[in-house]
Amino acid sequence: MSTSLRVSPSVHGYHFDTAARKKAVGNIFEHIDQESLQRLFKNSGDKKAEERAKIIFSNDQDLEEKTRALMALKKRTKDKLFQFLKLRKYSIKVH
Repeated sequence: MSTSLRVSPSVHGYHFDTAARKKAVGNIFEHIDQESLQRLFKNSGDKKAEERAKIIFSNDQDLEEKTRALMALKKRTKDKLFQFLKLRKYSIKVH
């Protein structure tokens, strides 16, 4: 029989100090420029860093449109990966 224990800081004598926490921000990219954001995405391995940064910094789209554009970008990347893997599968069978 296993019993689940609830892990919390108070169990170990620690308490959260929520007053010292930073306030939440609506736009996490508010104080960063497009070039820095692009570099951040690129350094994390994002092959679509430039396009992703442009979508985030576009002024002519509202939040919903940006969300749809980012989701479409993600889907296109997945579709291309599946196409590549499918192509490799067939090329291996042919040889």
